[in-house]
Amino acid sequence: MMTERLTPNDIAHAAALLRAGSLIAFGTETVYGLGADACNADAVAAIYAAKGRPSFNPLICHFADAQMAFRYVTRTPLAEKLAAKFWPGPLTLVLPRAKNCPVSQLAGAGLPALAVRVPGHHTALKLLTEFGGPVAAPSANRSGRMSPTSAAHVLSELDGRIAAVLDSGPCAVGLESTVLDLSGPLPVILRPGGVSVEALEAEIGPIQRASGDSNAPASPGMLLSHYAPTLPVRLNATSAAADEALLAFGPPLPGAALVFQLSETQNLRQAAARLFEGLHVLDAEGAKRGLTHIAAMHVPNHGLGLAINDRLTRAASPRHDISGKNII
Repeated sequence: MMTERLTPNDIAHAAALLRAGSLIAFGTETVYGLGADACNADAVAAIYAAKGRPSFNPLICHFADAQMAFRYVTRTPLAEKLAAKFWPGPLTLVLPRAKNCPVSQLAGAGLPALAVRVPGHHTALKLLTEFGGPVAAPSANRSGRMSPTSAAHVLSELDGRIAAVLDSGPCAVGLESTVLDLSGPLPVILRPGGVSVEALEAEIGPIQRASGDSNAPASPGMLLSHYAPTLPVRLNATSAAADEALLAFGPPLPGAALVFQLSETQNLRQAAARLFEGLHVLDAEGAKRGLTHIAAMHVPNHGLGLAINDRLTRAASPRHDISGKNII
């Protein structure tokens, strides 16, 4: 696949590619982002594949304006105040998902909160306005590599792996956005970035810092432990009992009371796109039926399978709060 190099005159084409489920890199004031339709789980899964991202970290959803962003998350007076002051700009806010929010569970790592921002870059805003919805976009580089601040940086990392890069010129800030978690009782800085902590505290008062341990919130705004189902998860199942729900990969094991198929053809990208939906469905329906476990079939540990297995391992572990205490 050849990666197209687009100019700001190609906004309509770039937006059409996003609607078609393709990946588009685009510049913001911070760094270049690797964008996909945030409501299209297959497209979001393609981000992880293109980056070689080792785990399903939550992604920041980008919007054309605050009014649009607040249709997808629960607005609070604090969030509105910060949005009025710093949006468009390099500030990401983590807020609870709105009821019936259509953003892919994969984009939010299966958790009930979303990281949202309005970038302060005219070309990015034109693209987001033309697209008309949320665009999930981590930095447009291979996982573990330096963040890109030019179209050339993007092409050196992802040429042939994505549909296009929208050349938006150099990034003015060149540093990732600040991430502020507003989903809990107190605001917490998860990642320092383009808006200083001092500037934020001048608006809203003292802000807590994330503790940095393995169970604390991780940038861009979720818990490293991620979403844990109420039902215990049993990994690498080779059989299924009548009181279990089955997360199937390929031909389902016989005997389960309830089955969710990740991919009948054992396609890892399809399985990644359906993983969080499957866990939610089996957990909710399994609890209604009085089932005891979710039995997860083996997924190969390569490519996106590494990320799927990372997520399943976390789901099978006890869920913790930030203090480290078990809460289930």
